[in-house]
Amino acid sequence: MTASPDMRPVLPATDRIDILRLARTTGVGPINFARLMTQYGSAGAALAALPGRMRRAGRREDPVIPTVSRMSDELERLEKLGGKMLVRGDADYPLLLSCIPDVPPVLFTLGDVRKLSMRSVGIVGARNASAAGIRIAESLSAEIAHSGLCVISGLARGIDSAAHAAALHPGLTVAAIAGGLDHVYPPENASLQQQIAERGCLVTEALLGTAPQARHFPRRNRLIAGISLGCLIIEATVGSGTLITADLAQSYNRELLVVPGSPLDPRSRGGNQLLKTGQATLTENIDDILQVLPSVLPPREAAPWQRSSAHSPPLTGFSEPSSPWGSPASEDWIDPDLAQKTVCSFLSVTPVAVDDVVRRCQFSVSAVLATLAELELGGVVEFVPGGRVALLPN
Repeated sequence: MTASPDMRPVLPATDRIDILRLARTTGVGPINFARLMTQYGSAGAALAALPGRMRRAGRREDPVIPTVSRMSDELERLEKLGGKMLVRGDADYPLLLSCIPDVPPVLFTLGDVRKLSMRSVGIVGARNASAAGIRIAESLSAEIAHSGLCVISGLARGIDSAAHAAALHPGLTVAAIAGGLDHVYPPENASLQQQIAERGCLVTEALLGTAPQARHFPRRNRLIAGISLGCLIIEATVGSGTLITADLAQSYNRELLVVPGSPLDPRSRGGNQLLKTGQATLTENIDDILQVLPSVLPPREAAPWQRSSAHSPPLTGFSEPSSPWGSPASEDWIDPDLAQKTVCSFLSVTPVAVDDVVRRCQFSVSAVLATLAELELGGVVEFVPGGRVALLPN
């Protein structure tokens, strides 16, 4: 095992392939991934134990575990494209993203990965943005980049595209995308996506060949909220995907900023509501942004995932993720059938916050998280970005 420049050991290729296989296994979401790594110590050991674990959890069919050859081919294709896989714990893994509760175990990047750990501002907004909204996005994005901060957005039409284009000159922009690095979406952004790959950075959780679908966009939004210090909203209708990103930013304790808009324009009502309820900072210029953002990033050594005990040296960077529901604790024994029945009684196909389930169940945090982890392995529930969980449709 070799050491990286910051003295953290670099995982062997076989371990990285096993990590990718585990991360892509049916029923293993980001939170369960971290629990399995903590329990078994390596992805290889977790993969060996997984079929038995899933059968005991009630899953009728064997888990779909990608083969070594398939994942090796995936990494070869990525290398030919000029991309890079980042594993949680790598020196180049985005610093702030590593601290969220549902931290992605694996990312795929194309471009300058150093941009992922810069002080960044997320800019998101309406796809059918107004001319005024576009001008504001361009102006603020250019000023943010001029101030030495990176602009991160989702490469969508409208506000996202304007924000990326304005930060391209100094190359201070990151595009979080929903599909694979070899897919362009929307099609008219092909040139912009290529320029970002050359001067900034593209990042995604999706394997090569993955076409973006509706269910992929919440994960894309999680990257924007998790990598940035704060999220700036420019035009958002009530119930829009932009407000999902705003909710995620709040759940990760990031600053939320909103450019106010006309009450007569439906595209402004979502953002204006955040201002009315005191959830966001009214933003008109770059000074409004700089005043609320932390002036420095936390030291990487202080990131929660790097903590370790004397019995478990930090060789891989994996540990139980930091959690808004409390620190990991020893799991109190509760009858598994009773625990699963009780937890499921508070769930539906509509996602609900895990901390709400904890309060309603009146079990310990660790007991509820352990129960939900088993239910995910059993194919009963899925974790949703932002610390939420939902029943899977039958």
